[in-house]
Amino acid sequence: MNAYVKAFRLPFLAGSIIPVILGAAWALRFYSFSLQLFLICVAGMAALHSGANLINDYFDSQGSDPVNRRITPFSGGSRAIQDGGVPPGVVLFMALFCFAVGIGVGVWLVWMGRPLVMLIGLLGLGGAWAYSAPPLQLMSRGWGEVVIFFAFGPLVTLGTYYVMSGSLSLPAFAIGAPQGFFIAAVIWINQFPDYEADRKANKKNLVVRLGPSLSRYLYGAIMLMGFISVFFLVQGMGLSPLILISLIAFPLAFKAMRILWREYLSHTGIVPAQALTIQTLIAHGMLLTIGIILSRYL
Repeated sequence: MNAYVKAFRLPFLAGSIIPVILGAAWALRFYSFSLQLFLICVAGMAALHSGANLINDYFDSQGSDPVNRRITPFSGGSRAIQDGGVPPGVVLFMALFCFAVGIGVGVWLVWMGRPLVMLIGLLGLGGAWAYSAPPLQLMSRGWGEVVIFFAFGPLVTLGTYYVMSGSLSLPAFAIGAPQGFFIAAVIWINQFPDYEADRKANKKNLVVRLGPSLSRYLYGAIMLMGFISVFFLVQGMGLSPLILISLIAFPLAFKAMRILWREYLSHTGIVPAQALTIQTLIAHGMLLTIGIILSRYL
């Protein structure tokens, strides 16, 4: 694979595209869907997420990545810098360019009459930057998963719904919670293979702080919260019980939890669980979308 393409870590864009789809489905539920605005939202989120991936690679190249020998297809960074394919300065430029594109999309939407896009977008952009970049580097302070939860969950669904409808909605914010939990779980499980390198680099994420053994319990709790939050959407937010169709994705999550429980110390044995966590995020998000769309017609 071309090193420049590899640096973008494109498969992980599902973490930002799925909540855009969810927000668009909620807008469709209230007859406010626009294909043009949907594509604009996808482009803007893909740019911001790509920028976040690249800036993470850039700063990790000065920290844990050079000493990380437990690489998996899902963790340890893209390795574009470490393998000599892309110079660090170019990765930084690519990140800033992607952020500029995302900001440009936001300005365009403001011009189209959606002024609050800038506030919502800047919250997401600020979170993506603060996650990796000094002086905050929230990923090293135990706050990374919280930032990721909001930046790739409720803020995205709310922002997408607002772009299409012109109004804010608490349910539009809340429907992003399951995706927020699942993207946090993706980050969480990817920290197991990186544990030794992160500890040596003084990157004190929660897995480093708590230790891999205890962190298994928290991974399971985060995954379960992704499903439990759907019941909250039905009981607390008044969404249709049809969205419970998303529970069909639970076997993927259960299998991931079982594999991690056994293989948490093996950077090769954990790979299927990493893949299943991403598959759970995608499957649950698409099933939740289907449930929301069905609720419009049934």
